[in-house]
Amino acid sequence: MDIRQLQYLAALAREKHFTRAATACSVTQPTLSGRIRQLEQELGVPIVERGQRYIGLTPEGDRVLKWAHLILDNWQNLQQELVKIKGKKGELVGRMVLGVIPSALPMTSFLTKAMNAMHPAVDFTILSHSSEEIIRALSDFSIEAGITYLDNEPVEGLMSAELYRENYCLFISDTHEYAGRESVTWFEAAQQPLALLTPNMQNRRIIDRAFAAANVHPSPRLETNSIMNLISSVRSMNLCSIMPDYFKNAMGALEGIKAIPLAEPTVSHAVGLVAVNRDPLSPAIAALFQAAKKFKVH
Repeated sequence: MDIRQLQYLAALAREKHFTRAATACSVTQPTLSGRIRQLEQELGVPIVERGQRYIGLTPEGDRVLKWAHLILDNWQNLQQELVKIKGKKGELVGRMVLGVIPSALPMTSFLTKAMNAMHPAVDFTILSHSSEEIIRALSDFSIEAGITYLDNEPVEGLMSAELYRENYCLFISDTHEYAGRESVTWFEAAQQPLALLTPNMQNRRIIDRAFAAANVHPSPRLETNSIMNLISSVRSMNLCSIMPDYFKNAMGALEGIKAIPLAEPTVSHAVGLVAVNRDPLSPAIAALFQAAKKFKVH
């Protein structure tokens, strides 16, 4: 068994497609398939469910994948330590995988920009995850760090650093009757045809609690796990949505859409960087938390 085999397995589990996994690893599809078959033979267990296309991992494969993530994580940390020991001025190289809640995706570039200013040879893979998926992915080492809510639901056992606070607006068409308002109450927002994130998203649970505090329980016309779908629904379907206030400028001016601050109650939550607190701490994670101190929205 070698590192390459584990990298191929991790890529296959991530991409869920043999050809895409091979492309991500810069090898041919037969090479990737052959090395994973070799790993199965060496371990004496089936890892991949066989079929015309990728179906999934076997129960044994799931266990092997968990160990593969742990081994690859420690291997990368070792490489980073050796770079420092060799006296290369603390230069970090490699790729970091971050899990990010959907509402924070537009803000992630400010963190990666700060990191790249310090360590330009570090690359990133950014994955959209729910807060629950981030906790699971940190525990099985499929991501190295996450960006999620810090003060809404527990993140015990993790090191964390606040990046910014999330406040909320009602996003509506610029022809809506509320378009000229300075603020809208949650009670008033509940009377509108709403498009919201799905209930498994922590952002949605925050919104539901705010509605409950206003003593209303609206039924959304549309639910999605995509922020982009929320924006397009406001623009093309004349629905209203509740999103963080920074979305009004995150992708440039939203033509035809107004963002009106929500009040009664005022809701604000901390969003920040989280990672497993380990000893020794990965040099890359330590550097990422240093970059978090320089996080600044431009």
